[in-house]
Amino acid sequence: MDSQTIKNLIEQGLPGATAEVSGADGVHFDALVIAEAFRGKLPLARHRLVYATLGDLMGGAIHALALKTVTPEEAETR
Repeated sequence: MDSQTIKNLIEQGLPGATAEVSGADGVHFDALVIAEAFRGKLPLARHRLVYATLGDLMGGAIHALALKTVTPEEAETR
């Protein structure tokens, strides 16, 4: 598994989202995901939206994914 594949899956699964994914060992990754779909949702619900884009890869090819999930407005204030 590689960062670019994860980025593509997230962005395809969450229309309008942008993702920055890093991870050097091929199983542990960090991702910043910016999406309007997160508006009004708690962090757990946001994470579930991202996990849904990755399906069975989570816990398999992707051993760990540290997520930071923000709306476009939250991203501007970071």
